Amino acid sequence: MAQLRMRSAQGSNSAEIEKKIKRGNALRQSSAWRGFRGSVALLMVALSVFGAAVWLYIMSLDSEITETLASQRELVTPKPRVFLVQCSEDYENYKRYPGCTPQKCGRAVTDNVVTREEARVLQRLAERGLALAGSEGGASILDLHSGALSMGKQFVNIYRYFGDQLSDVFTQEDFQLYREVRGRIQAVIAETFGLDPTLMYLTKPTFFSRINSTTAKTQHDEYWHPHIDKVTYGSFDYTSLLYLSDYGSDFTGGRFVFMDQNGNRTVEPRAGRVSFFSSGSENIHRVEKVTWGTRYAITVSFTCDPAHAIADPTLP
Repeated sequence: MAQLRMRSAQGSNSAEIEKKIKRGNALRQSSAWRGFRGSVALLMVALSVFGAAVWLYIMSLDSEITETLASQRELVTPKPRVFLVQCSEDYENYKRYPGCTPQKCGRAVTDNVVTREEARVLQRLAERGLALAGSEGGASILDLHSGALSMGKQFVNIYRYFGDQLSDVFTQEDFQLYREVRGRIQAVIAETFGLDPTLMYLTKPTFFSRINSTTAKTQHDEYWHPHIDKVTYGSFDYTSLLYLSDYGSDFTGGRFVFMDQNGNRTVEPRAGRVSFFSSGSENIHRVEKVTWGTRYAITVSFTCDPAHAIADPTLP
């Protein structure tokens, strides 16, 4: 169009230029413009599916926390602090399991399930395990179920790679405490959401995480991106985080952020604190970048589908 106008200006008088401009405008209102509007319509359909998540992602990156659901300084006990939200439609895309599939959705926080002393024991377990290797970037994981351990830019299986050395790293008591804590977390989720705990199953990935301020080296290190667990993993129906270290003293940054359309809501980690929520897009979330220190936590995940169940870990 710019070239057309330049040629018109060079070879026609002002009246002819005006006529050509009008004809160009008419063309834009005809088939070409209708085609453009059709493309926009298709785009809007696509955005109707992903728009909420995209909007939340863009708006949340620089937005401030508008509400703190639980600060590190306070003690949430004896009952969980529960915040109900409307269930998303994510669960409609999967087989429903009566007694387990979310009918009531939300997020909750409790400091009455795991003691601070138990959390510190589990932190030392994570420290010993991750000391075997660790990521080159800021995020490392240790999965006692599958054996996955971050090593440089890759993962290794600790049970195969280290074998008999693990008896010098972990104890049967470590694994027993891990299993007991998992059971308590499962029980409080079931009680809070009105579920049959026998119809909930531990699922993967369930793992320890260690996050510090080291620059990310691979995509695995970029833990801070907003996501939806049910969309990312499929099998997830309920997600929980057990924090093993304290926000503000062991590390800064690293808060857990629920990203709602009317503002961000955060949980500040506290050793022994359990935060749990239904895993659909009603709970899109992210973790702030850790700016100092080291943040330890365990992600413990549950499914309603027995086909995706995993067993508690045992020390070989």
